[in-house]
Amino acid sequence: MLDQFSVDGQTAIITGSSQGIGEVTARRFADDGANVVVTSRSPEEIEEVAEDINAGDAPGEAIAVECDVRERDSVEALVEATVEEFGGVDAMINNAGASFMAGFDDISENGWKTIVDINLHGTFHCSQVAGQQMQEQGDGGSIVNFASVAGTMGSRYMSHYGAAKAAVVNLTTSLSAEYAEDDIKVNCIAPGLVGTAGVASQMGIDPANVERSDIAKEMGLPEEIADIVQFLASDASSYVVGETIVAQGVPPLEDSNL
Repeated sequence: MLDQFSVDGQTAIITGSSQGIGEVTARRFADDGANVVVTSRSPEEIEEVAEDINAGDAPGEAIAVECDVRERDSVEALVEATVEEFGGVDAMINNAGASFMAGFDDISENGWKTIVDINLHGTFHCSQVAGQQMQEQGDGGSIVNFASVAGTMGSRYMSHYGAAKAAVVNLTTSLSAEYAEDDIKVNCIAPGLVGTAGVASQMGIDPANVERSDIAKEMGLPEEIADIVQFLASDASSYVVGETIVAQGVPPLEDSNL
């Protein structure tokens, strides 16, 4: 039996779940019996995802709640709507993010602040509001943050994004120590290149030919990241606390004659 990997019976909020990794994660959780809150700044898109989940055979239910993670009031309303509908929050998946490519000298102050606001401040708001709700419930929970390999090793033309994601990695470590006494696990995922519509449009890369069975590949699939999210939200990761799991395929090692 592999029940320790299940999220059946949980209630999970997945930010940025109108498409990409967030949408795939929401569907995965619902298929396993979790109630999911599909949320982003795009009401029509999240409503479509939630309706599609509810129209299928998934044992979990879905609701759509519009939320801008940059706004504290919006995040508080998101958690309140979740508690009102499902009775509590067991997992907060901080997947919402944004980026654009630009040389450092070409990044405006507004551009810098926008990327930091969404990726870092959004994670702060969601983690704190959901964490306080979990503490009030008294039965623990899990917070899964999203960083990036850009935040673990830097990235040319994405210094603003990399800086924000590096801060998320550090926040994960700090918060995990504070919340452990409340039985709240806090961990992080740092994906490399993942085949989503956003990546395809921003970087001009077509993910259509990516095969999950291939080990030697430079691009992953949203389903492969959703697997890690489920692991971190399940009991199977009970001894994994404050960690950042890097998922980037084959490590980019330098050629060597040794």
